[in-house]
Amino acid sequence: MKTEVIIATFNSPRALMLCLASVVRQDAMPVSICIADDGSGPETAEAIAAFSGRHPEIPIRHVWHEDRGFEKWAIVNRAIATSEADLLVFLDGDVMIHPCFIARHLELARPGRFSTGSLIRLDKATTAIVTPEMVSDGQVFDFDWLRAHNAIDRIGTWLKTMPFPRSFQVFLDRITPVQKALCGANASVFRSDALKVNGFDETIRYGGGDKEFGIRLINAGVAGQHLRYTAPLVHLDHPRGYKDPAEIRRHKEMIARTRREKITWTPNGIERKDTDA
Repeated sequence: MKTEVIIATFNSPRALMLCLASVVRQDAMPVSICIADDGSGPETAEAIAAFSGRHPEIPIRHVWHEDRGFEKWAIVNRAIATSEADLLVFLDGDVMIHPCFIARHLELARPGRFSTGSLIRLDKATTAIVTPEMVSDGQVFDFDWLRAHNAIDRIGTWLKTMPFPRSFQVFLDRITPVQKALCGANASVFRSDALKVNGFDETIRYGGGDKEFGIRLINAGVAGQHLRYTAPLVHLDHPRGYKDPAEIRRHKEMIARTRREKITWTPNGIERKDTDA
């Protein structure tokens, strides 16, 4: 089974390098990495090339389109369409994944099933001090470090640091009543299942594109499972100037309609009858 990690990014080369530093120290390595780039400038391409030169053992491909505003799902769809992998693991370029992350997604991967997890969030001040060395030595996943930097805000966040034996963490995953809403920063799905629903709806900009995709997967018979306590990642803080309240309201209406009408296919996805995409 070929696995590719698809990392969505936009003009955040420092965060992307921290993300990649976590990917290359995985217990189970992917066959390849795809950077789905929503129009970044040359600094990102230069950083990717430099990182690839330091890590020739893993192929990295850079899929890019021109910056036309927030079009994350369009470039992620292109990454899906051009991938040769069986299993796709989706990340955002502002997260750092625990060494067990991909192995856990692989363990539970089945056609007809997607997996998704949650985040441990860092604040702005802590994000500024993170270095690749702190990622490589595992410090950013350490409970004491996270607590000292105000990232542990509740019991549920503490449990995401995997304080108990693995068997008990797996048990927590199974019994926790969490909605199986797909999180695009922490998810995996078979490429064939993603194609079955025509990928992400490209008309959804910030807010809800991943959730709407997950609902269509479920409507199409692809069951969701939540890896809340066994596939942790740490999220770097960043501004969200692209947020648009009107667009978010529209997206919520689209999500409600997708759920209500049991929609499985988007006409605004990978296959487009009115374009060459």
